[in-house]
Order: sequence, then C-alpha cells, then structure tokens
Amino acid sequence: MESSLKQKLFVCLLKGVVQADFVFFDPKPDDFHGVKILLQTYLDDTQWDLSGFVDLILAQTTVGTVVKIEGDDDDTPFAIVTALNLGRYKDHKCIKELKEFLLKVCQEKDVIRDLRLLMGEQAHDVGLLVSQRVVNLPPQLLPPLHDALFDEVSWATEDEPTAELRNSFRFKCYLLVSKIYKHKNANQKNNRNLIRRSGSDGGDGIVYIKPEDENFHKLSLWSFSFPMHTQQVETQEANYCLMGFVMAVETAKISTFRQQLQSLVVES
Repeated sequence: MESSLKQKLFVCLLKGVVQADFVFFDPKPDDFHGVKILLQTYLDDTQWDLSGFVDLILAQTTVGTVVKIEGDDDDTPFAIVTALNLGRYKDHKCIKELKEFLLKVCQEKDVIRDLRLLMGEQAHDVGLLVSQRVVNLPPQLLPPLHDALFDEVSWATEDEPTAELRNSFRFKCYLLVSKIYKHKNANQKNNRNLIRRSGSDGGDGIVYIKPEDENFHKLSLWSFSFPMHTQQVETQEANYCLMGFVMAVETAKISTFRQQLQSLVVES
C-alpha cells in the first residue's frame, strides 16, 4: 500500500531556497538502479550479490519505503529504508555473502559469538534494518521515515496473508550495518563500548554520519566497528577515517528510539 504521507520541506540551495515535496512510496522494480546506487558501498568495496540484495528489497512491498521528490522527472530515489528477515532470506546468495562479510570483519572476540548466533540460530527473529540515503536529505524526514518503517512492520504481523509471513515480521532484534568517522587515535579495544556522542571530536573520537545512529548505538546490545577501503565524504579533519559500524538493537528499545529521534530533530 502506497503511503499517503508527504513531507513538504524547504531545501536550501546555493542560490536561494526551493520548496521540495518529498513523498514516501512503496518499493517497485523501476527503483532498481537508483536503490543500487544508494547501496553501492553498503558492504564497503566487497564484490557481492548487490543486485540480488536490491531485488529482495524491492520485492518486499509490505515493509519498506523509497523517498522521492514529487514531480521529479528522473524519479530518483533519495532514500531507502526497509527490514529484511535474515531467516526468511537465509538461502539467498546475497544474504549468505552478507553474513560471511560481517563475520570476517568482526575482530571483537566478545561480539563475534553474539553476531554468529544472531545470524544463525536466531536469524528468524532478526530484521536486517537497511537504511541508506543521500547525504543532504533533510533531517526533518528522519522521524516519519522511521515511523513508517516500524508501523509497517507492526501492520505486517497482522495483515500478511499467511501465518508464516506474519511471523516473519515479529522481530525480536534488529541488525544494522552503517558507517561512522572515527579518530585515528581512538582506542580500538573499546569498540564494543564506544562512547556515544556525535559532532567533531568531543573526546570520544566518533562522528556519526547518520544522526539516528547515535540513538541506535545508545540503545544497542552490542556494536563493533571495522576499517573500510571505500572513501566517501571528505572530512574536514584529516585525523578521521571512515569505518563500518554494526549494531544489534532489541525491538523492545524501538519505542524509545522513536521518541528520542523526534527530540533529536527538534533540537537540531
């Protein structure tokens, strides 16, 4: 069902202010190339079945949102957010490769056991929360975008046509794969208990690229970071490097996350 939610926002450009109507849509096959571009570095520079991963996202129309600008002739996706059940899709090549990648890059001995359990025995209870967007997407979109996702997950547990499908959205935990900037002198031994703070270096050595990741991190069961080869946005400080960042967040914490995200946007 296509969401009727529309956010009318003013987007500042170099030569003035232009009003842009951002609209939330269900994923559809025509979004393939745009979503693939958004996810191009999802697993760093690894060669993996990204096309198959995008196909899974676009095929799941009951849960998932693509953000576009109303009236845009290019019909370009500016953001994608969804949640894929790791157990339901465990036999797909892209999910197998994603699991292999995460197990390979996790160097934290006290985390890798939990990670392996989450992606193995507990996979049917785990939602891979995929969230990617253009860097300058207005932050005012973050609360409704995440509200749409978690509302759709809730509705799917009641509205899907079979018990198997309904149960596939009864997540007990979410797994997130994201990115941060980390100070090169930050203590690598503290990856599991990273100080949760955004901004330039506030003594913690972390800059959250996506502001909501700070909230997810505060609420997470565990987390770890890993070096990346892909370089994206240039940082003003040469002492920071791009890192992959993986978190596990219990579903019971999501209501708190949603409240915190509203406050975060109001304060920004």
